[in-house]
Amino acid sequence: MEDWKDALAALRGGEELPEEDAASLEESATQAKPRKMPKLQFFYEKKGRAGKPATIIAGFGDMSDDEIADIASMLKKKLGCGGSSRGGEILLQGDRREQARKVLTENWPR
Repeated sequence: MEDWKDALAALRGGEELPEEDAASLEESATQAKPRKMPKLQFFYEKKGRAGKPATIIAGFGDMSDDEIADIASMLKKKLGCGGSSRGGEILLQGDRREQARKVLTENWPR
């Protein structure tokens, strides 16, 4: 158990962590908080899309565009449909409100 402490002390220039700080660092590293699912809004829209139905999912809050794009990619794969993500929203082709809600609750990123 002393091996990693010695290596850490060498990296910090000889400064060693007290036992309680080392234990709390181990615990915090292994217990990452799961991201809570925000309250999402699901919209069905045809207007402005040449009569083609689309599902829009909004309300991702402070999530980055990359995280939203990853969620959109997962949804498109699971639902077998096209779509995109931009401006903090996910657009899915077709009326996929209930299916998307079910997939998101089962597979929310943790």
